[in-house]
Amino acid sequence: MEARPLIGVPTQTLQAIDGIPEELPHSWVMNRRYYQALAQVAAVPVMVPLFDEDMDTLRAIFDRMDGIFLAGGVDVDPESYGAARHADCGRTDPARDRVEIQLTRWAIAERKPLLGVCRGMQVLNVALDGTLHQDFAACLPDAIKHDYFPNAGHSRDYLAHEVQVVHGSRLWTAFGAGTAHVNSMHHQGIDRLGEGLAATAFAPDGLVEALEADGDAFAVGVQWHPEMLIDSDAGTRRLFEAFVDAARDWRSVRSSELLLR
Repeated sequence: MEARPLIGVPTQTLQAIDGIPEELPHSWVMNRRYYQALAQVAAVPVMVPLFDEDMDTLRAIFDRMDGIFLAGGVDVDPESYGAARHADCGRTDPARDRVEIQLTRWAIAERKPLLGVCRGMQVLNVALDGTLHQDFAACLPDAIKHDYFPNAGHSRDYLAHEVQVVHGSRLWTAFGAGTAHVNSMHHQGIDRLGEGLAATAFAPDGLVEALEADGDAFAVGVQWHPEMLIDSDAGTRRLFEAFVDAARDWRSVRSSELLLR
């Protein structure tokens, strides 16, 4: 039986989460739903600590992974993309930004499969020198509502709106159609596209809802939370399966290259 691929899922700083007392021990945590979704499609998810000041250890962890999954979470710090902080930018986690941006750049450079969701898509964009709108209400008043947050009474699997998927993209292959219904839990989004990225899905207001890197390596970001839809939507499950298949293939090719040395 072929071994299941290892997928690194970076954590977040506990104190970056709204309402967490500062006096609690500083810890690295992450929503378990991401790990459960990956395990459902035969991956082995691994928690990645935020070793932002120990790149040697972070690199050693990266080298052992077959793919990188970037989860949702707090806002990306505007300092990461050279912008002044807007008054409506929310809580940030700079250590997580540094770790995820570095992991993304390594993954892109080495063609290691990467899937980013919500904040994770934004990190993919920022890592490749793109920028973000820090708050739709302030920056894009004509945008539709995107912030269907659970703390405002919405379920995490609430289908908020439809997205139009670009023909020929990896998303099109996964969903088998030009549209998909998605949940939505964000108030930030893509402004300037990062280098080598293409927008492959759009919200009704024209905002970017998915990104894919140029070439045949698997590097995909979606602005919604597919981990909450994997049980109910076949296209979502195929997206996760395609990511894990790519990670398995990457490891197989990498193992062959090492044997030939």
